[in-house]
Amino acid sequence: RVRVRIEGHCDEMGTAEYNLALGERRANAVRQYLLRSGIAESRISTVSFGKEKPLDTRHTAEAWAKNRRAAFVVIDTSKV
Repeated sequence: RVRVRIEGHCDEMGTAEYNLALGERRANAVRQYLLRSGIAESRISTVSFGKEKPLDTRHTAEAWAKNRRAAFVVIDTSKV
């Protein structure tokens, strides 16, 4: 059985508290979409990393855009 963890990420702008909350809202928006699409709630979890795990560490608008994202981590529970 497969589960999905949705990770919310932000750019470096704003405070740590703001970005954690924004990452949480971002992950929860994706979660709500998956629930409306028929994915069982028990198969979805969310976490916010705020600005702590950037894809691009440069200080440019392009880098900030890349870092504003939700990412999926697929977890195969049959191997656990």
